[in-house]
Amino acid sequence: MKYYLITDPKYYSSNLEIFESTLHKAIKLYDPDMLCFRDKSSFNIEELISSFVMVCKENKINNIFINTYIHLAKKYNAKGVHLTSTQFDEIKVAKELGLEVIISCHNDEDIENAINQKADAITYSPIFETPNKGEPKGLEELERVIKKYDINIIALGGIVSGAQINELSTINPYGFASIRYYV
Repeated sequence: MKYYLITDPKYYSSNLEIFESTLHKAIKLYDPDMLCFRDKSSFNIEELISSFVMVCKENKINNIFINTYIHLAKKYNAKGVHLTSTQFDEIKVAKELGLEVIISCHNDEDIENAINQKADAITYSPIFETPNKGEPKGLEELERVIKKYDINIIALGGIVSGAQINELSTINPYGFASIRYYV
């Protein structure tokens, strides 16, 4: 199961030195397989993305994803982009730029759309209770979609403990993604 770390300015800061230090610590402590830069509010997004990619490469991590910003993912040589559930119409653009695509999905219609548009993977969420993200889907629902669909499915939402990761491993998703687990 892949470990997918997602940043958030709430925990990583928009201050470049703090951001880099926090990211280095998280990578050393958790040894994630995949990392995603996610920040929709900082004034210095491009500077942070550049630093994010540099820190990942220094730590020999190649599975580098940028949330939302397709052209910045390409510009900074990320492996791919993690699109939001409102960006299905941008999958084709990202693929044409040679980027891998992960897209956020919340229901069967989203998953089918992701498959039809040739996304490489999806996040499916929320699995567990998560602030402001609606009713959790739970493990049974996650297992159902894993069995039903032929696409890499990454569990997301409310994953904050080793016990939850152990529960997830029993149903074998492609991976799990989290912000709060890695802080």
